[in-house]
Amino acid sequence: MLILSAFFSGSETSLMTINRYRLRHLVKLRHAGAIKTQKLLKRPDRLLGLILLCNNFVNNFASSIATVIAIKLYADEESIVAIAAAILTIVMLIFSEVTPKTIAAMKPELLAFPAAWIYTPLLKILYPIVWIVNLLVSLLLRLVGVDVNKNRHDSLNKEELKSIITEAESLMPVRYQKMLLGILELESATVEDIMTPRNEIVGINLEDSIEDIITQIKSSPHTQLAVYKKSIDRVVGFLHLRKVLLLVNQDDFDKQAIINLLTKPSFIPESTPVHAQMLRFKSEKIRIGLAVDEYGDVQGLVTLDDLLQEIVGELITDDVTARKQSDGSYLVDATITVRELNRVMQWTLPTEGPKTLNGLILEFMETIPESGTSIKLHGHPLEIIKRDDHSVKLVKFVPRKKAV
Repeated sequence: MLILSAFFSGSETSLMTINRYRLRHLVKLRHAGAIKTQKLLKRPDRLLGLILLCNNFVNNFASSIATVIAIKLYADEESIVAIAAAILTIVMLIFSEVTPKTIAAMKPELLAFPAAWIYTPLLKILYPIVWIVNLLVSLLLRLVGVDVNKNRHDSLNKEELKSIITEAESLMPVRYQKMLLGILELESATVEDIMTPRNEIVGINLEDSIEDIITQIKSSPHTQLAVYKKSIDRVVGFLHLRKVLLLVNQDDFDKQAIINLLTKPSFIPESTPVHAQMLRFKSEKIRIGLAVDEYGDVQGLVTLDDLLQEIVGELITDDVTARKQSDGSYLVDATITVRELNRVMQWTLPTEGPKTLNGLILEFMETIPESGTSIKLHGHPLEIIKRDDHSVKLVKFVPRKKAV
């Protein structure tokens, strides 16, 4: 009876703690024990009813046997029944409860799969009793407002999945880990979060001289440039430098030649989700667009590379916006987006307000702080290293001292 009790106790723990996602993987591989286990776990109320029915019967039977043996051997002792019950309780606790359940919790598959082969026919034999027990339990649970037919699906929300990926450091390189986290963030990220801000857009002003325009074209590190008149709000189109570089050395090259090569500009609401914009870029076969606000004013520029960088990060860019120093601190370009900073530093700075570190500092300070100013931004100590008349340029994050 003690061995049977250990089996029922251990198998209960193993079946209830087995990793459901590994179980599904083994089912796809056609593992026979996993298939039977999954079928049993589809109705955990029936499985628990069967296990507890068998376990209680075995425990009560063991107690009865111990009592009968004690009375037959030591009939003259008045307290022998109590002593026998105490000894049986200790023995059962050690050998039939704690030990098998501990082993089952550490290695659930070791007992779960063999147990499934036993419980499957046993459930068919004892089904009438189990059904009656489950019926009474269901009625009792409904009295307290619990419906056993609900919430049977086993699913993960986004935050739980992010936690699993974060904890899987030993199973994948950090760069792939960041990539997966970036994919999960696509749903909440908007074009505004990743766009190049208006003041950093590099373009060709048709009001400039043709000589200046040619110099800009030849020295530009970009493959496409916005072409506008006076203001970026008056964009004429986008110029692909591969098309124009063949013409700039011709004697008759002028501004009209540039206008003839322009492609129609694409305007994107800044609140557009990143994943939706990726689909739009794909369907319209374009790689660049201008983000506009509710009034139609240009707020920034977004490219397909920006969208891809949101997923794969540093795999497609050589730009280093956060550099670790020898003392453990970080020099961070203040133009870095809050989302990218969170990804690089593994922080949780708020992303609902300002989209860049500079914006976050200005909102916190309500002024442009002087170089050398030290503040604690959402619990992270930092020092302003460089600024200009309009914004913060470079920030040094000081690592927190660990308590001794």
